Order: sequence, then C-alpha cells, then structure tokens
Amino acid sequence: MTTLSVLAAAAPAHLNPVKLFADADIVVQAIMGGLLVASVWTWTIIVSFSLRMGAVRRACRGYEEGFWQAKDMEVYHAGTDGKAPIARVVGAALAEWRRSSALKQVDREGLRQRLAMVMDGAVEQEADRMGDRLNFLATVGSAAPFVGLFGTVWGIMNSFFQIGQQQNSSLAVVAPGISEALFATAIGLFAAIPAVIAYNRFSHSVNAFEGRLQRFADRFHATLSRELETR
Repeated sequence: MTTLSVLAAAAPAHLNPVKLFADADIVVQAIMGGLLVASVWTWTIIVSFSLRMGAVRRACRGYEEGFWQAKDMEVYHAGTDGKAPIARVVGAALAEWRRSSALKQVDREGLRQRLAMVMDGAVEQEADRMGDRLNFLATVGSAAPFVGLFGTVWGIMNSFFQIGQQQNSSLAVVAPGISEALFATAIGLFAAIPAVIAYNRFSHSVNAFEGRLQRFADRFHATLSRELETR
C-alpha cells in the first residue's frame, strides 16, 4: 500500500472540532478557549447593540415628532420620562436656558454660545454612551487572528518536537498535531470576522445617530435664538 492510501485509511471521515480541541496541547487549548469566550462576548454585544439601537431610534423618533408638534416645548418635555437621548439633549438646553434667564441681565450672545456648547456636549455624551462597547469589537477584530496564529505556531512547534521524540517524520505522525494547531487559527478568524463586520456597521450607525442628534440640536438652538429675540 502507498503512503497516501495508508493516510486515507487512517484519516477520519470528517473533522471533529471537539476532538481537535481535546487532543490539542494545553497552551493551544487555552488560546482556543479564550477565543471562544471572545466570540461569545462579541455576539452578545452584537445582539444587545442591535436591540438597543432599534429601541433608541424608536424612542427618539417618537419624542421628536411630538416635540415639534407641541405648542409649548418645555411643557411637552416635562411630560415625558426624559430617557430618550434626544430628550436628554433638550433637558440640558432647557436647564441652561432657565439658569441664564434667571439672571438680572441676560447676555443674548453669551446665552446663544452657552446653549450651543451645552447641546454639543450633550450630543457627544450620548454618542459616547451609545458606542462605549464597540471598542471591544475592534480589539477582537484586530487581535483574534494573531492570537489564533500564535496558537497555530505553538501547535506546529509541538508537532515538530513530537517528530524529534518519536524519530518519525511521516505525515501520519505530523498531520494530527498540525490539524489541531490550524484549528486555533480557524477559531481566531471565526471570532474576528463578525467582530470586524459588526464594528464597521455599528460605527456607521453611531455616527448617523450622532448626526441626527446634532441636526436636532441645531434646529432647537435656532428656535431658542428666535425666542430670545422676542425678549
């Protein structure tokens, strides 16, 4: 029988990920385990962020529609729970408006600048709050392939060590260890690919969300400026 026929007879009918993990070196197992945990956490962030972004968009849309239709914006805001990000931007602006209006002499230009600064800060804070967990996706997307590659290199080094120990360089001796080592790279890619795709998509969503808040803040600032002209 030829060498290829011997290998074909000894090879499993299909790859068994559980067996590959169980037969791997302890270092490679630790790397695989860490990558699997990172993958689970990545998918947890993906699902939770998608649900959260959908809820935030609906809340902001509902608040904004009612806000611009209200006859008294301050009364409308007081009647809401104020939990929507866009409501917190309004709350910050109204708080500054009340504090400045309570002064004996109102500096109109100074008030306009303070309102703009307050609302810009509130918009940035809401965007930071929305994207605070995306850094983990970026970290997994960039680091997971290299972590998996480290496991592969370690596993191949261990395979060559086994060759020296057994004094046998046949593929039947080397192939199982190399397969287990390459499985670490596969898990690294399994963790990294969805993390990269989700990070790019969610970063775009956060930027679009911040832009929407900023447009609302600019429109509200113009409304308050017109109100200020009547005083």
